[in-house]
Amino acid sequence: MAEANIDPDWQSGGFGLYIHWPFCQAKCPYCDFNSHVSRKIDQKQWLNAYLAELDRVGSETYGRVLNSVFFGGGTPSLMDPDVVAEILAKVRTLWPAANDLEVTLEANPGSVEAGRFAAYRQGGVSRVSMGVQALNDRDLQRLGRIHTVDEAKAAFEIARTTFDRVSFDLIYARQDQILDAWKTELREALSMAIDHLSLYQLTIETGTAFGDRYAKGKLRGLPEDDLAADMYQVTGNICAEAGLEGYEVSNYAKPGSESRHNLIYWRYGDYIGIGPGAHGRLTLNGQRFATECWRNPTKWMEAVESQNAENIRRPIPLVDQADEMMMMGLRLSEGVDLRRWEKLSGRSLHPDRLTHLQEIGMIRQSGDRLFATRDGRMVLNTLLAEILME
Repeated sequence: MAEANIDPDWQSGGFGLYIHWPFCQAKCPYCDFNSHVSRKIDQKQWLNAYLAELDRVGSETYGRVLNSVFFGGGTPSLMDPDVVAEILAKVRTLWPAANDLEVTLEANPGSVEAGRFAAYRQGGVSRVSMGVQALNDRDLQRLGRIHTVDEAKAAFEIARTTFDRVSFDLIYARQDQILDAWKTELREALSMAIDHLSLYQLTIETGTAFGDRYAKGKLRGLPEDDLAADMYQVTGNICAEAGLEGYEVSNYAKPGSESRHNLIYWRYGDYIGIGPGAHGRLTLNGQRFATECWRNPTKWMEAVESQNAENIRRPIPLVDQADEMMMMGLRLSEGVDLRRWEKLSGRSLHPDRLTHLQEIGMIRQSGDRLFATRDGRMVLNTLLAEILME
């Protein structure tokens, strides 16, 4: 087995593995992820498919040091712990692991059991990310969640006593939510001995149940843009007071507790995506590719058998790599290395435009690094268009 040709650019971000489990107990009305509700799941069949896919991608990336593994979904905490353990055992045979290898599993509070979590830890999971989403029962029902606040808190306690690192998600700018209520809820979350929070503004996506209701004028009580912006600003301030840095647009952590897997995305490293609908960025023989697997679970399983689980493997031109790297990197408080961007793009950013954006408080620059300010991150798409304009 020949060692893959290692291109130096991806090493700036690291190397990770994403494994998509596509099944949930119920479909949330705001969710546009590739998730499905199924009454019967042959977990042994799914394990065999994942193992086959790991062999395939492992042969292409032999010798690389793996920094992270992330089980996402769907609801990966519906996976049998033995399935997770066997997947991780296979992973260890395919890649040398970094000393600080991070293995994250997403969990919903309704599927958390102490014995199950202990088995995940024994199998190699080191971090759990929980989809709490709200800390009041009315809003949990509106969001289509099948757990209660009490169940979420109990699940968090189980996770906190089982794993060294635990994160959970909350959604803000919900229907009829006022600023003071969000402040109270966020402070309650921070009081739960948490070291990482993912805090997302509710977005209405086309093709979701919420999207359909919104198009018909039936999704009422959503906050105006100014209130949503105030919630974003307050979120950063309250988290900072509690010692959690806003290291990314929607993610806050105590120093050292950042999501190492997600940092690979934002630092524009390489990552393999396996499972239905999983995306990847993979550098092979000096060329970076965008990969995507078949979305439909049945189609994906059939494609695995024919060793064709990816329906897309597209070369990414260097200029597009540069733009992707800028788009991801400006989400981070650590910013973007302009020398790396210039090497990929073959050009320099317009200095007068950078000066203007700095004068109006959207960016700042220190040496060869470019940063979006908090105000800039609030309008990141517009800011990117200005920065990248030729």
